[in-house]
Amino acid sequence: MVHTPHELAEEFPEFAAKIHDLKLSDAHFARLAEEYHATNREIHRVETGVEAAGQTREENLRKQRLRLKDEIAAMLSQ
Repeated sequence: MVHTPHELAEEFPEFAAKIHDLKLSDAHFARLAEEYHATNREIHRVETGVEAAGQTREENLRKQRLRLKDEIAAMLSQ
C-alpha cells in the first residue's frame, strides 16, 4: 500500500476523534473532508508521476488543498 502524505489524521493528529465525529455529524465538514482527501490524492498521483499535470494545475491543486485545510482547521478549533 502506498502512503499518501498530508492525510487529515496526520495533519491534525490531536483532533483525530473530533474529525471522525464531525464527519458523522456535520454534512458540511464531511463534504470538506472528502474534497480535501480527493484533492490530496490527486496531488499525490501527480507527485508520483501516476498522473500528468502541468505546473499551473499542480499549483492550483496545492492552493485548493491549503484552502480546504484552513477551513477544516477553523472548524476543528471551534
